[in-house]
Amino acid sequence: MGGRTWRSGLVAASTLAGLFSLPVCAQQAEQQQADPGTPVVVQPGAPGQPTRILPPSTRATLPPRSSADVQFMQGMIMHHAQAVEMTALIESSTQNQELRLLGARISHSQSEEIKFMKQWLEGRGEPAEMPMPMPKMSGMDMPDHPMLMPGMLTAKQMEALKKAKGAEFDRLFLTGMIQHHNGALVMVKELFDTAGAGQDAELFNFTTDIDSGQRAEIRIMQNMLGAVARP
Repeated sequence: MGGRTWRSGLVAASTLAGLFSLPVCAQQAEQQQADPGTPVVVQPGAPGQPTRILPPSTRATLPPRSSADVQFMQGMIMHHAQAVEMTALIESSTQNQELRLLGARISHSQSEEIKFMKQWLEGRGEPAEMPMPMPKMSGMDMPDHPMLMPGMLTAKQMEALKKAKGAEFDRLFLTGMIQHHNGALVMVKELFDTAGAGQDAELFNFTTDIDSGQRAEIRIMQNMLGAVARP
């Protein structure tokens, strides 16, 4: 008796499940019979709500973003570009193999991230370059680096790095790149401290990856700098 009862219950449950799925299947079948070449766009309903068949013309829409999101991406492109410029100096300036490997990793990762940021901006109709700031009034001092993002090296620091060789280059590079990475962490924090910013899922994942990745590289460079500083 127990076995027959269990099987009867199973059949009944299966029948009910099939009955509940019939309206959706019937809608899909009717749509495909009307135009076999037309794709069916199905939107699952919320718990307790029916599934909806959307028009074939339905397109996904990008989530809203704030101006702070756009400015962050534009600024980080500029920020990353300087890091790539710094790593390009390694080959002709030092024979430190550990530093060469680190530089290659930074150059590759930040070049790929620049591509992603440009695609993100392009997909939202935004320029990859940050608009130039308004000119200052006459009589005001004009610094030699009016658009530096946090942590970016000044023109004087970059010139010193370009002239350095061997152990001196290693020290200046590691010191400068630690400064540079810390600046990126500041930019991420400022983004998430801005109301309404950082809500885009792609941007959120990207920035959290930057934060964790650059924190890890800072620790590596701090250890390397300690070894360079020792006689």
